[in-house]
Amino acid sequence: MRIAVFCGASSGRRPVYRDVAFAFGRLLAERGIGLVYGGGHVGLMGAVADGALEAGGEVIGVMPRALAEREIAHRGLTRLDVVPSMHVRKQRMAELAGGFVTLPGGAGTFEEIFEQWTWAQLGIHEKPCGFLNIDGYFDPLMAMVDAVMREGFMKPVYRQMLVVTPDPDEMIRRFASYTPPPRKWTEAPAP
Repeated sequence: MRIAVFCGASSGRRPVYRDVAFAFGRLLAERGIGLVYGGGHVGLMGAVADGALEAGGEVIGVMPRALAEREIAHRGLTRLDVVPSMHVRKQRMAELAGGFVTLPGGAGTFEEIFEQWTWAQLGIHEKPCGFLNIDGYFDPLMAMVDAVMREGFMKPVYRQMLVVTPDPDEMIRRFASYTPPPRKWTEAPAP
């Protein structure tokens, strides 16, 4: 099995983000779970890859050519797939991974996980999506998601499908036992 990790190309302001990213990469490798990620050597991306590599894990990076040419690609990976665009990157990562974990990051990180979460709701895939909630980083985002649900723009089952935990072991356990909800729009909407 492989898990895709979406996270920042920056390390953030607090060392705990980098420490947990490194430890999560190491934990994946120790559990025999391959890592698929954005391919960079910088920020949390580099930390999660370094943790997995140090523990002897498989690490596959997927990076658009434009970023690879800027020399931010990690040089010690098991495999680096250089692709033509960000769209192809996300598609390739989705093909390679059996689930998606999000660590702290910015707009690109949010865009990546929200696309996979949407695809899961639509039944395009049946893979788990999770947020490793380091020191409450995703609490404001989850409060917004809960507001969306309360206001009737999302069914509770699609909120509940997200695995949100600060515990890396729990994340892996819940991914292993994940059962997808019914896909959205299996029936025609009422007029």
